[in-house]
Amino acid sequence: MSSTPRTPSDLDPAIAARLKRGDDGLIPAIAQQYDTGEVLMLGWMDDEALHRTLTTGRCTYWSRSRNEYWVKGDTSGHVQHVKSVALDCDADTVLVRVDQVGAACHTGARTCFDADVLLASE
Repeated sequence: MSSTPRTPSDLDPAIAARLKRGDDGLIPAIAQQYDTGEVLMLGWMDDEALHRTLTTGRCTYWSRSRNEYWVKGDTSGHVQHVKSVALDCDADTVLVRVDQVGAACHTGARTCFDADVLLASE
């Protein structure tokens, strides 16, 4: 079971006040290749992860399985350079447009959404 991150954050209070978090304090963060629109992956952020993403230019996520922050690419070299960050209309999801270096998926694939395509009926 994942635990709620408890790190104090320097996230701008005006941004923090807008966020609609889940019961675990997290919001989904979709990473998208900035120039092609390719959807790369989904991660989770709390206020501190979003703050780090906005201030460092590198995507920081909260790992629900390891209960710790991780910066995409620190161990793999598959870095996400942040180009822009946007909230959706409900302020419950973040879209991070990135320049992805190497694979985005932990399996080594470019995107997490290529391997298991489901066909919808017409």
